[in-house]
Amino acid sequence: MEILNKKGLVEVVATKLEMTKKDAAVVVDTVFETITSSLVEGNKVDISGFGKFEVKTRASRTGINPATKESIEIPATKAPSFKAAKALKEAVK
Repeated sequence: MEILNKKGLVEVVATKLEMTKKDAAVVVDTVFETITSSLVEGNKVDISGFGKFEVKTRASRTGINPATKESIEIPATKAPSFKAAKALKEAVK
């Protein structure tokens, strides 16, 4: 099993689009920055055939400190979420 990291993604884009790695890095960075800024603004990002990115809010809750067994309050947080589109799910099967 191989892992495709950002550097590898840049190389694939550069090869497929016949451009320099530097230009491909700008394209990849721009896509990631655009998705990130949209999520920060509270928007959803829906890429047809790939999936949906959105920010979900996790409610505050009471947890237990495993070292002391004391109850602690865990504050509400926001977390990015991704839901794969049907086409992506089918392609992975």
